[in-house]
Amino acid sequence: MKELLFSEIEVDEKIAYKCGLTKEEYQKIIELLGRQPTYTEIGIFGVMWSEHCSYKNSIKMLKTLPRTGPHLLVSAGEENAGAVDIGGGYAICFKIESHNHPSAVEPFQGAATGVGGILRDIFSMGARPIAVLDSLRFGNINFDRTKYLVKGVVSGISHYGNCFGVPTVGGEVYFEDCYNDNPLVNVMAVGIVRTDRLAFAKSKGIGNPVCIVGSSTGRDGIHGASLLASREFTEDSEDMRPTVQVGDPFAEKLLLEVTLELIKSGVVVGVQDMGAAGISCSTSEMSARGNVGMSIDLDCVPLREKNMTPYEIMLSESQERMLFVFEKDRLNEAKEICNKWDVPISQIGEVTEDGVLHIWKDGKKFAELKANFLVLGGMAPQYDRLSLEPKYLETTRNFDFRKLHIEKINVKDAFIKIFSSPNIVSKKWVYEQYDYQVRTNTVRISGDAAVLRLKELPNKGIALTTDCNSRYVYLNPYRGAVIAVAEAVRNVSCVGAKPLAITNCLNFGNPYNPEVYWTFKQAVMGMGDACRFFNTPVTGGNVSFHNESQNFAVYPTPVIGMLGLIDDINRTCSLEFKNEGDLIFLIGESKLEDLGGSEFLKVMYNLIVGDAPLVDLEHELKLSNFLHLAISEGLINSAHDCSEGGLAICLAEKCVYSKNLGAFIDLKLEPKANVLFNESQGRVVVTVSSDKQSKFEEAITQFNLPYQLIGKVQKDIFEIRNGFIFEVSYLQDIYFNQLERYLEQS
Repeated sequence: MKELLFSEIEVDEKIAYKCGLTKEEYQKIIELLGRQPTYTEIGIFGVMWSEHCSYKNSIKMLKTLPRTGPHLLVSAGEENAGAVDIGGGYAICFKIESHNHPSAVEPFQGAATGVGGILRDIFSMGARPIAVLDSLRFGNINFDRTKYLVKGVVSGISHYGNCFGVPTVGGEVYFEDCYNDNPLVNVMAVGIVRTDRLAFAKSKGIGNPVCIVGSSTGRDGIHGASLLASREFTEDSEDMRPTVQVGDPFAEKLLLEVTLELIKSGVVVGVQDMGAAGISCSTSEMSARGNVGMSIDLDCVPLREKNMTPYEIMLSESQERMLFVFEKDRLNEAKEICNKWDVPISQIGEVTEDGVLHIWKDGKKFAELKANFLVLGGMAPQYDRLSLEPKYLETTRNFDFRKLHIEKINVKDAFIKIFSSPNIVSKKWVYEQYDYQVRTNTVRISGDAAVLRLKELPNKGIALTTDCNSRYVYLNPYRGAVIAVAEAVRNVSCVGAKPLAITNCLNFGNPYNPEVYWTFKQAVMGMGDACRFFNTPVTGGNVSFHNESQNFAVYPTPVIGMLGLIDDINRTCSLEFKNEGDLIFLIGESKLEDLGGSEFLKVMYNLIVGDAPLVDLEHELKLSNFLHLAISEGLINSAHDCSEGGLAICLAEKCVYSKNLGAFIDLKLEPKANVLFNESQGRVVVTVSSDKQSKFEEAITQFNLPYQLIGKVQKDIFEIRNGFIFEVSYLQDIYFNQLERYLEQS
């Protein structure tokens, strides 16, 4: 006989809307169930059909991305994180996700739990985390709120990462007015695992026990996925603080160790992090992947607060919890391992064969839902949204640069202003709060990409970077996304790595706005085309919509996290000058018209206009292949990608990271602003020992790459002929101390 379902509150359309559902979605739920949902059920549907969990407004576009490849061990989106085979019986697991809305409401805990959540995605695959990177975007640095958010977010990331014991090795920090109300906090985590120990988020085995391992469940984080992360900010957003989770990195460290030992022991059938949507998400997704169901008794869920309802227990996003399915005859073994690490374990149910989630409490059934009703790839809605090219593009692309009289700009004054920009100066104030040497794998963090050695594979290493110039994407979403991938390729190539794959975090405004959705579609198409060209498939990632407030919508910001493989860790390259007398070469062509979206225009005129720079993927691929060859054969001593700020800034950065070394530069033409500060793509500045010049030129000629000798490394002085002269020590003071000065100004 079918049990009667119990509902704490009578459900109607108003309740459904409060759970983040539309009228049409509510009607679809009634049709699927053939009855009115209970209050617990409507809450489960609300979180599982939210944008954050179901990707209902993005999944059709995401499916167009290249999501398989010869090195990928799992297809994108099918598991907790991507897994890339690097040879020798090992794989790298990596993924990037956002915690934008929680960080805007409560910056410390929002950022901290963002780190905790992405780390759990990595070690739930059986991988030990070895690195974290972040991509952060804030509003105007002169605003007090921006300074508050910067300090809170950086403190949250450093607190969680340092206490957990994983190095934060790289990332990016940008400041732009569009992020005033809605900062972007994207965190990428990376781990290493033996390929024969990969774990998967799939439930199977009728009668197998379902267990929570880790912390108890509280009321923090309820509706974090459906309401906080899936709607734009309003005047009432400060009231959403209770939806932000609270993290405990020390508990997570123990959870890491017990998870890896459980997987190693062979007792684990399936495992999934309890992130967004908590028990609702992990039970439904694991069941759907395995074509099974679960019977869950919420009386067995350890609680840290009294009188929690089934609705609250199912939706809680309390941190440091994992859902495991164990072999039923090895449950005692699993408990012994958990007891060894002093990590709580509680059986809350078992696997059933009917494909249905049965949710019980106090002997009453509060939910009876087919798992397939709830999940991406099942009955969760998938939408085609209206898209229209934004009207602002007519103005920005047709901007008349002649009226700016750029040719009259004093390049010396302009250089100092651009070099002092918060987007250009060193983020030392940020990364010095991170422990980037813990576990002693970090070889280098300063440069175009972070470099880590792999102790499990002697001589091998990996390169990691996060990249996106959101101004370019704002001006030309398709080309801007192509540039983001191309720059990531360039950055890992500059340290000597071969690019393998990417993860992405797609940050956009309201998808119901046709102009916003047009930028999203264009960016995904650009990213897909670039990844196909470079053979760097997408391993997975995250979509974050609704990044806007009543005052601002963020620029479309598709952040690319890239993994590169280094065959010989002893053959890598860094950005700084190495030897006095080394020759300085510019590889690639400077196109004087490429000022659109440049740091120069923003700093000197407070304008973001024009078009994104042109990008030539054939050239970028040849450049990547050449750098890989030249670095492996020791032909170049340093390499640095030319990006924000242009050639003059690239050269200055090479100076300030050097020890008492500068440069004399002769460009053989008048060094005007459009020469020094254009942001033409596909350019790298390298240095070559004079005795290797002929070999370098012979090698680069074989790749048919344009290049020119532009100068020589000298002591202490940075000079551009007929342009300006600065002492390197003066530039170092600006570069390494200016950000802290900005943040401390009242």
